[in-house]
Formats: sequence, structure tokens, C-alpha cells
Amino acid sequence: MSHPKILGLTGSIGMGKSTVADMFERAGVPVFDADAEVRRMQGPGGVLLPAIEAGFPGSTGPDGVKREELGAQVFADPAALKRLEEIVHPAVAAERQAFMIEHAGAPMVVFDIPLLFEKGGYEQVDAVIVVSAPAEVQRKRVLAREGMTPDKFAHILSIQVPDAEKRERADYVIDTGTPLAETEAAVKELIENLRDK
Repeated sequence: MSHPKILGLTGSIGMGKSTVADMFERAGVPVFDADAEVRRMQGPGGVLLPAIEAGFPGSTGPDGVKREELGAQVFADPAALKRLEEIVHPAVAAERQAFMIEHAGAPMVVFDIPLLFEKGGYEQVDAVIVVSAPAEVQRKRVLAREGMTPDKFAHILSIQVPDAEKRERADYVIDTGTPLAETEAAVKELIENLRDK
């Protein structure tokens, strides 16, 4: 039985990955957004709340995970972060499996994985698509975000695989430094090429 071609979609902060993921979805390609799943499972009434509260007392409430409280407990503590990942990762993997079963008949699916190279997972996809834009475009986008500072941005960049290396390791690169219509045309062209393969 053939299964869908799995495309891993990734890119550094501010490169337009979410926008490109939406373009794939609008073009009829099912997208699994790992971050969105985590937010849902950690949101109000989320399935992960009891385990997170048990492991990190005071980190959840009626609105779900209290991000600042949880962040304070795991931020500088690698062992605590590992415990949190041991709660979250299996749940995400189960959701991803359900997604694959649901879309078993699709020619291709996209896994939207921000830290595909950093945290691993690229060996589980058939092709890697990296979303990229010029550094000055990236910087402008990121610093326009609420609560973002140049120091925070520098820290995030320091823990991400550099954009140039991501592009080098990619099977396909989508340039988002162009007008949206051009980016969308590039996405559609890539989908066509992959369908023909």
C-alpha cells in the first residue's frame, strides 16, 4: 500500500513558515502543525494538563498552561525540560499518527516542524522544504512581534541551525522575501512537480 509523500516544512524564526504552510493547505495538501497541536493539548481542558500540573505544580490553570510559570520552571533546567518533553512528545506523535491514518489516501502531506534540524525528525520525512528570506527581512518581521527584543531575537538565532545551513540541507527552498503572490506561485509549482514525480 502506498502512503503519502511526507514533506517536512521548516525554517528559522520570521521566515514565513506559517504563511507557506497555509499556502499548502489552501492548495489542498493536508498539513500537520506540531506547534498548533501542542497549543491545543495545553490549552483550556487540554489532555496534557493533568500530567503537566503533576510534573510542574502551579504551571496550569483554567485557561490551560500558564506559559510564563512553566517557562520559569524549565527554562534554565535541562532535566526539567527533558521531563516536559517526555510528556509532550509522545502525545504529539500519537496525534501525528492519527493524522497519517486520516490522510492515508493523499498524494502528499506536510509536517510543519519548526525545529526539524535542531531536534531531529528530518530522517522521517521524504523531502525537506526550507522557507527562507533575506536576513534583513527576517529581522524586520521578528522585531515587529509583540514582546520581541533584539536580545531575545539574538538568543533564538543562536540556538537555531543557521539559515544558510538549512538551505544547504534542504531538498527544496521556498523564498519568502518575494511578494506573497510569487511565494504562492512557487508553492503551487512545487506541489505540481512533486505530484508528477
